[in-house]
Amino acid sequence: MRSDYHDRLDALTTGLADMCGLAATAIERATDGLLHADLSIAERVISDHDDLVERKAALEEAAFILLALQAPVAGELRAIVSTLRNVSDAERMGGLALHVAKIARLRHPSQVLADDVSAVIAEMGTVAVDLAHAARDVVLSADPERAARLRHDDDAMNDLHRHLFTLLMDRQWPHGVAAAVDVTLLGRFYERFADHAVEIGRRVVFQATGETPDSAD
Repeated sequence: MRSDYHDRLDALTTGLADMCGLAATAIERATDGLLHADLSIAERVISDHDDLVERKAALEEAAFILLALQAPVAGELRAIVSTLRNVSDAERMGGLALHVAKIARLRHPSQVLADDVSAVIAEMGTVAVDLAHAARDVVLSADPERAARLRHDDDAMNDLHRHLFTLLMDRQWPHGVAAAVDVTLLGRFYERFADHAVEIGRRVVFQATGETPDSAD
């Protein structure tokens, strides 16, 4: 019985890590579709999101079954509760990639971004992919030190987001209101994507130590 129980716990961890990996793929493809006005890539991100939603539902059901039937305590309870919260974050990361892809689809065949903005968005996309992969790795390793560093890895995204707004607030902004709205939304999508990855890391710290990074500082 205990062997089966731990196998199920391991399956939860693996399932969450897989979701983080799918979110990384989704934001990478969504960024590619956005930057190159590639409708086929954007459509793939949109259609693939259903898989992430289904995985979230399946993992939540598995977690609730363990809570109901196994009465976990201490570290095992933290692991299950953290996973329940984290699968929602991973699915939201995919949802934010979906929003990026939808903007690319909405503006197709036009390019959404001017050259000066696309360079910043490309960097934000790279940081987002790296954070999602890092979240996947810390879920699998349960390394609290690496998980805590995700907060600092997010600094690059915050810097890029601030720079994006510097461009938007320039009185000489030449790209019009519609472009400004698109860029504002895109900046928010990438920033929130990163925030969800950081939240996953924060809960991995809690799972491993019983403390959040804030209370451990």
